[in-house]
Amino acid sequence: MPQRTPGHLVQDLHAAFGAHQARAVHTKGTILQGWFDPAPGGAALSSATLFRARVPVIVRFSDFTGIPDIPDTEKNAQPRGLAIKFLLPDGSNLDLVNHSFNGFPVSTAWEFGVLLRAIGASGPGAPKPTALDSFLATHPLAKQFLTTQTPPPASWATTAYFGVNAYQFTRPAGAPHPVRYRFVPEAGEHYLTDAELAQRGPNYLGEEIAQRVAKAPIRFTWFAQISETGDAIDNPAIAWPETRRLVKLGTITIDRLGPNTPLADRSLLFLPGTTTPGIAIADPMLTIRNAAYPVSFKERP
Repeated sequence: MPQRTPGHLVQDLHAAFGAHQARAVHTKGTILQGWFDPAPGGAALSSATLFRARVPVIVRFSDFTGIPDIPDTEKNAQPRGLAIKFLLPDGSNLDLVNHSFNGFPVSTAWEFGVLLRAIGASGPGAPKPTALDSFLATHPLAKQFLTTQTPPPASWATTAYFGVNAYQFTRPAGAPHPVRYRFVPEAGEHYLTDAELAQRGPNYLGEEIAQRVAKAPIRFTWFAQISETGDAIDNPAIAWPETRRLVKLGTITIDRLGPNTPLADRSLLFLPGTTTPGIAIADPMLTIRNAAYPVSFKERP
């Protein structure tokens, strides 16, 4: 298998979506702020300090692809993204990067690069079968990812979000727990019909979230899904069974916008492989993701 570097992965994202001197993926988004209140379940699983007291958070909702002006109404804007930066008491950060699909299209970063290059080579004029057709024919989970997304949400605040990779929660006493994250909206899950979507504008999600948070705080409950024997810890393409136990870690409350200037967006970097004592990487894909994000960050003007 050819060696691929984090820089190659960023090039693969550009092959699929174009090089725009912005985020290589989930480019179009909106920044908000708020705080996290821990629940007892977090401290029962992990010694991380964020499960001891309230901490501030920076949140960024986003559309999929690396296209800066993708219409919110475009089907390829799924899955939507939710990135969260926890501002910890010691001055460090913990970053989580999630999307609105329970799973990932492929098992490894190398396969992800192959998929991205296939997307880039399969435009409207490409001969059939396209490179993407051939890839999906041998990767059923990738086909499922691309063809079974939820409908467009009524709001970024009305869809659930899932962590792509597994982490390990540890405490000084007790066994470690591999977990995957999910964020459940307090407002419930609400999606648009085709008729409703036709009435929305190209920036309806950003406009709606601004109006929503001006009226009342937005809340998500953060859960850890606890793995059991046989679950794929290092394969994000395979979702864990819904029968797995969910432990409430706390509540994310979002109460204000921004800043949403071009400078603020360019300056904000989320690193999904950052860890803090009590939380460790369980899925090795996080290592290459964490190395690729700064490569993309340096391309921003």
